Amino acid sequence: MQGGTALAWAGQALLRRASVGTDHPTPAAVLLAELGAVPLAALFLFSSSAECLPRLAREISESRPDMPVLGCTTAGEISAAGYVEDEIVAVGLPASIFAATPLLIEGLDRLQPDALIGQLIRARQAQARQWPEWEGEFAFLMVDGLSVREETLAPILAQGLGPVPLFGGSAGDGARFRSTFVMYGNRLLQNAAILTLVRTAARVKVFSLDHLQPTQIRMVVTEADPARRIVRRINAEPAAQEYARLLGKDPAQLTAFTFAAHPVVVRIGGAHHVRAIQQVLPNGDLVFFSAIDEGVVLTLAEPADMVDHLSRELGALREGGQMPSILACDCILRRFEALEKQKYGALSTVLRDHGVVGFSTYGEQLNSMHVNQTMTGVALYPPEALP
Repeated sequence: MQGGTALAWAGQALLRRASVGTDHPTPAAVLLAELGAVPLAALFLFSSSAECLPRLAREISESRPDMPVLGCTTAGEISAAGYVEDEIVAVGLPASIFAATPLLIEGLDRLQPDALIGQLIRARQAQARQWPEWEGEFAFLMVDGLSVREETLAPILAQGLGPVPLFGGSAGDGARFRSTFVMYGNRLLQNAAILTLVRTAARVKVFSLDHLQPTQIRMVVTEADPARRIVRRINAEPAAQEYARLLGKDPAQLTAFTFAAHPVVVRIGGAHHVRAIQQVLPNGDLVFFSAIDEGVVLTLAEPADMVDHLSRELGALREGGQMPSILACDCILRRFEALEKQKYGALSTVLRDHGVVGFSTYGEQLNSMHVNQTMTGVALYPPEALP
């Protein structure tokens, strides 16, 4: 995109956005009206309700057959109003400055790395040949959030993507943790992921942020079931009991809000990464959102003020006064913490004021890693902002 066409994007949002309640009788009509007639390279749908998605995708595809429709279930949505619940959020990539190649990855429990890496390389090369004048690239991943396969998948994808930055989110199921789905066309799928390769005239900045600071309190995982992300013992004591003792709490008081407010982190490559706790089982075992194993040293972390932190970090993404369009994956534990600390409204306002759109997740992906309790996303800047 050059000259006057590029200038047309000055001051405008690069992403098309729309939202509607899951109980609306004609959601497809509402979303299509809000999105407008702009040709889209791809449309993403995010909703905590799996039941509404296939019919919605089918109706949208009938009206716009040239447009890939993709999506996933969520642990809450982020719309133009900020945090929302029980809504369908639609995010479109205008075809005038975006090209999208969606790849469906089925059978996460039986991945064939060489074949997948080869497929990614060929798809990247095809995009580069077709849109050589566009230099912005990123990959957006949506993955079954209960597949327990994110740690295996992300490194394989990173090998095939090379320098292309990847971000993504694990599909959610509200706070129920029963069934999560990704959607390809009007097909709801489990044990699957959708990777969308995007090439664009816009400038791209993939980012990840969290507001957590490690303390001096450490603990060692002494018994675990890594395949199921379960920790049975910490410091040779029953896991929930020892975690509660270190917090000065009764094990019976442990809730999702406790885990959100008192996360644990591991040190990898000189940086700390959250290993968030999902729930405590009746027998006192702890279930984690991401990889865990015996011998891992966990450090208790304490959060900074999440409203001030998010406002500062999103503000730093502005360049020359230009506010980017942001597509983000935001961990469900951040939403839990905001509710517990009565900062839900304030945090929602920050998201709204910075134009963030996306969904709440059961985990986030950043390049070759699966992480927790972060906001991970892509900031997109108008073509004329390119240096």
